[in-house]
Amino acid sequence: MTKKVRRVDDLLWKSILEQTFSHFLQFMFPNADEEFDLSKPFDYLDKEFETLFPPEPNGKGVRFVDKLVKVYLKDGGEQYILCHIEIQSSKGNGDLAERMFQYYYKIYDRYKVPVTAIAILADGNKSYRPKVYIREFMCTRIQYDFNSYKIIDQDETVLRANSNPFAVVVLTTLLAIINKQVSDEQLKDIKHDLYDEMMKRNMDKATRQGLYDFLTYYVNFDNQHILSIFEQEIKEKLGRSDIMGTREYLLDKAKKEGIEKGIEKGKADGEREKAISIALEFKKMGLPLADIAKGTGLSLQEVEEL
Repeated sequence: MTKKVRRVDDLLWKSILEQTFSHFLQFMFPNADEEFDLSKPFDYLDKEFETLFPPEPNGKGVRFVDKLVKVYLKDGGEQYILCHIEIQSSKGNGDLAERMFQYYYKIYDRYKVPVTAIAILADGNKSYRPKVYIREFMCTRIQYDFNSYKIIDQDETVLRANSNPFAVVVLTTLLAIINKQVSDEQLKDIKHDLYDEMMKRNMDKATRQGLYDFLTYYVNFDNQHILSIFEQEIKEKLGRSDIMGTREYLLDKAKKEGIEKGIEKGKADGEREKAISIALEFKKMGLPLADIAKGTGLSLQEVEEL
């Protein structure tokens, strides 16, 4: 009998990129300190990106997160970083390269500034590694090359030796790929190991909290009681009790996804279905019905009837 593959929370990539973006640039681009003015704030253009590429209904098997970020250069100019994170168990429709090309020409047409793009491939398919898009017809040809970073190719020892905080993000994802069928107890040990790796690195409090959330919630425990045990063990390591608990995390996640706002404004049925799906997950975990209603935007009666 085949074991169930653990779920991962793909949307955490959206927040962790913002919480570690300067570290991300330094991790991906060796000359980042010379090229970018990291003292200036980054401008995250999520709404603008959605204007160019309206979200599509969730497809089966393929999930991705996109970030469009404006950064400042040392010479005073501006540049746009397109970061596309592809999370999938197979190559999906095989259209990533074409999508990356579409992203490039629409972004350039809109902003008329240099664009660098990177696709982070967090799937487990070793043969799937798109990095170029080519289109040609009757002696007319276009070739678009983009950065492609395959997480499964990375060396665990090298990541552990890298003092950059973003290395912990990559290590967390790598271990999730190669440890899909471990027990909850083994997963808890892995999370403790990742926590210890995080604590070896210098970073500010906000970045550390973001990394903690990522390593804690990116891969889900089957038994949520084990998550509570892990959180308690971390509190004991720290000697304090300010770690975000399961309930707070899940409710905060629901709010960040805009579900409450979407329900209140009567948006498309897809938003309501998402709210119902999350509410059902909360009920299975035994969270109070009032908290579920507040976090998802559903009425208390609707939650009770699920």
